[in-house]
Amino acid sequence: MREYIGFLLRTLYARFAADGSGPRDYVLLEALADQAAESQQELAKGLGINRTIMVRLIDRLSEEGLVVRTVNPANRRSHVISVTSKGRDVLEGMRAAMAARDSELTAALTPAERDRFTELLARLVGSAGSAEHLVSQAHFMARRRGDALLAGAGMKMRYFGPLWTIGHHGPCPQQRLAEVMGYTEAAAAQVVEELVASGSVARGHDPLDRRRYALELTPTGMERLETAQSAADTLQGEVIAALGGPAEGEEFGELLRRLV
Repeated sequence: MREYIGFLLRTLYARFAADGSGPRDYVLLEALADQAAESQQELAKGLGINRTIMVRLIDRLSEEGLVVRTVNPANRRSHVISVTSKGRDVLEGMRAAMAARDSELTAALTPAERDRFTELLARLVGSAGSAEHLVSQAHFMARRRGDALLAGAGMKMRYFGPLWTIGHHGPCPQQRLAEVMGYTEAAAAQVVEELVASGSVARGHDPLDRRRYALELTPTGMERLETAQSAADTLQGEVIAALGGPAEGEEFGELLRRLV
């Protein structure tokens, strides 16, 4: 399971997110630096940002004087979004800060490998940006596609990792699940509650320590793991194809493994 590009992206995204806030301000201002956006919807779609989040983001940047809304003359119901002179000044400082942050987050790679990693990420998501932003985009893109593949089964791709871990390490305590998946104890507890409620996981007693629970898959959980495994295989194939083929997929996977 650790060899799946989607899992590696999730792990790296979680590490990036733990180290600081997302680079949305930078990405949005960078996108507007050369050309204004015809509408908030267009901007949200192009950057892969949820439309509701985009509205809040534009509201805040507008209040700070970094962007401005003007009525679109071609469509009076929408607003053109453009960056202000103050926004351009702030962007210059952000560029230097983001470059330094990218270097820190990808310190395990050589400069040439870092450039190649960013190139492959950009190819995967179909847009440019900092490594941090592209990792976020790639992670959410893979998660959305995985969820679409599992929609008929009433599952989410985020359950694949926990089901696989419990299936291969079970019966195992919740702490082991958190360790393997890189979850906090609170996050592990939440996902276990959801899996127990869905009938996929059962709590038994840990044979090594009767004072704590051990998690194991139910027959329903085994079936769902098989379904999720099939969807993950399909997603892996699609990601490799988007990268350019098996050679690029292996190269990208190796760079991800170096970072995580």
